[in-house]
Amino acid sequence: RPFVAINCAAISDALLESELFGHEKGSFTGAVAQKKGKLEMAEGGTVFLDEMGELAPALQAKLLRVLQQREFERVGGTRTHLLDVRVIAATNRDLSAEVKRGAFREDLYHRLNVIALRTPPLCELGDDILLMARSFLKRASVRCGRRVEALSPETETLLMNYSWPGNVRELENAIERAVVLGQSDTVLPEDLPETVLEAAGAAAPAGAFHALVGQAKRDSIVQAWEKARGDYKVAAQLLGLHPNSLLRLVRNLGLRQMLK
Repeated sequence: RPFVAINCAAISDALLESELFGHEKGSFTGAVAQKKGKLEMAEGGTVFLDEMGELAPALQAKLLRVLQQREFERVGGTRTHLLDVRVIAATNRDLSAEVKRGAFREDLYHRLNVIALRTPPLCELGDDILLMARSFLKRASVRCGRRVEALSPETETLLMNYSWPGNVRELENAIERAVVLGQSDTVLPEDLPETVLEAAGAAAPAGAFHALVGQAKRDSIVQAWEKARGDYKVAAQLLGLHPNSLLRLVRNLGLRQMLK
């Protein structure tokens, strides 16, 4: 059975009506042929309406008719089409609050709210954050042609403590950024976006954030040193650094005695 998805926030209201309900030839400029809409394409199956809270009032009324009477007309058409389709809607808005302030139709809200499933925000998912981050890391490494194999312990702590207002998409983008900009085979705190680092700095006592970054660098250098069995050139290569840069870091981070 067909499954058709559409993001209500990604298309302008004028185009969204045509995307949902289809249009007849000549119904507007550029309509050179008849076109079925997403609802009609999902006949006998399911249509998924993402970002449902962004739907304009006029389209809310048309969708309500589909749900109540199981019929619709294409844009520019007069023929009524019957429809048998299951509708799944998702939103990051509080639709009950939108109803109270008059931004969302109450009758449509109740029609959609037959079975409601709350998806918790990313920040409430605990260890699943790291599971997803590692999955995104593997995917981004392949896509970018780099061997980035792990998250440092400090990076994991930052990921777990951040609020992730952009949820999964923000996490995926943060990991991809770290893969693109990082210089070692491990994602370090400094590879993460400023928003994540600033949040950690705001939550930590003064100076704690810089100490955290410094410790992350020390740990990464020690790990590379051990893998390279004490060979500076190999360790620098593992970290994606010039040997002179590695020597300077070792000196500045107070690691000379440890790495003798």
